[in-house]
Amino acid sequence: MRTPLSIAVCGLSAAPAMAADLDVSVQIPQLDVAEYHRPYVAVWLEREDRSVASNLAVWYQLKRGGGPGGPAAAPAGDAPKGPGAQAGGEGGTKWLPDLRQWWRRTGRELSVPIDGVTGATRPVGEHKLSFSTGKAPLAELAPGKYKLVVEAAREDGGRELVDIPFEWPAAGKQELKAAGKSELGAITLAIKP
Repeated sequence: MRTPLSIAVCGLSAAPAMAADLDVSVQIPQLDVAEYHRPYVAVWLEREDRSVASNLAVWYQLKRGGGPGGPAAAPAGDAPKGPGAQAGGEGGTKWLPDLRQWWRRTGRELSVPIDGVTGATRPVGEHKLSFSTGKAPLAELAPGKYKLVVEAAREDGGRELVDIPFEWPAAGKQELKAAGKSELGAITLAIKP
């Protein structure tokens, strides 16, 4: 009698866990402006009560000369200017409050850099982020209604916020899209259960 019970218990523990992937695509558009600066961008998940469930990415000007986060974020030979031009050695963190919604909701409480979240500003183009259930930042994500929020701010430019509502975990494969009008292009959220 112990053998069938042991097999039944082992069979239950071997059942696959509910796994899902969350893929985000953020497009930074080409702008026709006299002086272009790469935007600071924050990507996070927001609960229904507008509290932050998880920070997915924060791209800002890193300290030049191999400070936190690695080497310079701009090509060699570029003169320091804009958000990256700092004499005090604080990197571009001085301008993170320009990401107003992100800063008010979670940024001011964080100590950057954050391993796996923060990184250098990105050039024009499409940038992909992928996350899996059971790994940070989705490991603690409870079932419920959320919004993917993407905010961009650029020196001598504008600010823009785009959000995409979704439910977690998704019942089936979903591809949700939204688009910015100036500082952000197409934003895509793909959920694969």
